[in-house]
Amino acid sequence: MAKLPVSPLALPLPELPAIAGVKLATAEAGIRYKGRTDVLLAAFAEGTTVAGVFTKNLCPGAPVTWCREVLGGGLARGLVVNAGNANVFTGAAGVKAVTETAAAAAATLGTSPDRIFLASTGVIGEKLPAARIVAALDGLKAGLEADRFAQAAHAIMTTDTFAKGATRTAMIGGVGVRINGIAKGSGMIAPDMATMLSFIFTDAAIPAPALQAMLAKGVEPTFNSVTIDSDTSTSDTVLAFATGQAGNAPTEDPGELADFRRALHEVMHDLALMVARDGEGAQKLVQITVEGAVSHHSAKRIAMAIANSPLVKTAVAGEDANWGRIVMAVGKAGEPADRDKLAVAVGGVWMAQAGGVVPGYDETPVVAHMKGREIEITVDIGLGEGRAVVWTCDLTHGYIDINGSYRS
Repeated sequence: MAKLPVSPLALPLPELPAIAGVKLATAEAGIRYKGRTDVLLAAFAEGTTVAGVFTKNLCPGAPVTWCREVLGGGLARGLVVNAGNANVFTGAAGVKAVTETAAAAAATLGTSPDRIFLASTGVIGEKLPAARIVAALDGLKAGLEADRFAQAAHAIMTTDTFAKGATRTAMIGGVGVRINGIAKGSGMIAPDMATMLSFIFTDAAIPAPALQAMLAKGVEPTFNSVTIDSDTSTSDTVLAFATGQAGNAPTEDPGELADFRRALHEVMHDLALMVARDGEGAQKLVQITVEGAVSHHSAKRIAMAIANSPLVKTAVAGEDANWGRIVMAVGKAGEPADRDKLAVAVGGVWMAQAGGVVPGYDETPVVAHMKGREIEITVDIGLGEGRAVVWTCDLTHGYIDINGSYRS
């Protein structure tokens, strides 16, 4: 596939400082791409705890199955990620690939295979040439450094047009800690747990159960609130690693972890929106707010129905303020809605209320808003207190161009 132009919605990769207890290296293993890095190795300090959330797709990749099986140990010493091949629907060969990769990485880092986590992204149905990853491990070990987060963010990209990263600081028990996160994702995005791949690193000391609880809860308003094309990937993985090197006392107390939870949410939120900004072919970022639903769950389902509607997304691409398509999407969501209580706004301008067009409605400011890069759609269901916010992008011919030639 030819190199894609950078999304007009791209954000610059922030400086991602070193995290004590984390070292990273990248390499060109030639998994699928030529002339670019495609393998990441991360090494963690002894005692690093881990949490993970994975796809609910019922045809998951072999790396997802591997991570689910070893996650119960709660500890991690290494992470291996490859881009270009998802190792999905590869049967016994896929299992062999993850087993061999984990064993080789464990030997390289001086640990056991059940402390190695794996993730793969790329084409489905092709055997992963694990030997190329294994062959790269010695060089990766030699290249491990603490300040390689930018390189790591680039190495995990597939059809992404820009690298994605975020960083925050927090306090736990009077001790400062840092969180870095990187992610990849551009297409096959309608997460039912998380985004395509995301890896979060912190120097905080946090027991695995507490880290797992925060991560699992945190994906819902972040990664699970982003959709590009309604397709839930077979490889969706979010892993969080806590090295314990910051010096705080380990705690599971929700009050003591409140500031860390805030910072973790902000990192995940930043990464999720970067994925929406890098939607394949995207020209516009779309925020959809649904309020007045019978419950938050109902509001979320309605918001996702709007966000996943090809008719809504193409109207946004065409800069057409077609509120009728939004009403259609509300009605098809299968959630309680009353046509005569519904209200729709675009760019803060209420267009339709109580079953019809707002009297004296002037489309001029809405048309101007639709020409911008960031579009806001608000729907008031008028039935309750439920509220949700989700993000998507427009649907352009660029999406067809990218996916029509994905394997070429």
